[in-house]
Amino acid sequence: MSKVLPSLTTLCVFCGSNPGRTSEYLDYVEDLATQLAESGIRIVYGGAKVGTMGALADAALRAGGEVIGVIPSHQVGDEIAHTGLTELHVVDSMHDRKARMSQLADGFVALPGGLGTLEEFAEIVTWAQLGIHSKPTGLLNTSGYYDSFLAFLDHAVGEHFLRPEDRNLVLAANSVRELLDKMWAWSPAVDQRWRSVNESTERSGGVSRP
Repeated sequence: MSKVLPSLTTLCVFCGSNPGRTSEYLDYVEDLATQLAESGIRIVYGGAKVGTMGALADAALRAGGEVIGVIPSHQVGDEIAHTGLTELHVVDSMHDRKARMSQLADGFVALPGGLGTLEEFAEIVTWAQLGIHSKPTGLLNTSGYYDSFLAFLDHAVGEHFLRPEDRNLVLAANSVRELLDKMWAWSPAVDQRWRSVNESTERSGGVSRP
């Protein structure tokens, strides 16, 4: 993959502190990291050297890519911060970490992970739903890892708790190339539902538009 996604120069990747049960998870992580590095797309991630986070950073750096880590100060004290990154931003809290990664990135991908990964991805998709940002959000569905989650979203649509257009904010694919192609083709829908919410939030000093 040699082209850079239009307006996508920095991708935030949500991943985990564990490597997963099989080596296939790490293979997909390294494939994503390598393709992004070779395409000239910077990676923003959680800044750790362990699990799929560490594998992502190491693979991208080996391929000549730029990697920016964002990590809370208490985790630096736990000695899990990756010290070989292009940049390492140390922030005060988990909330600050998510806000900083959102500000730095032009798009978001979640790899297989646990509760933290799912929480980060769900929040960033919710921000897209609310119109706080208009950036693509994707799931790399390695070995069907997110099949049940995607089925849950479809169930929520069927039960009228989630609008179809908001369900469509979640781009999912089983391969790195297919997911990046979907993100390439994605364009934000025009939605005025949350304009007053955004304007009120900005006036009150709440979550700023990334």
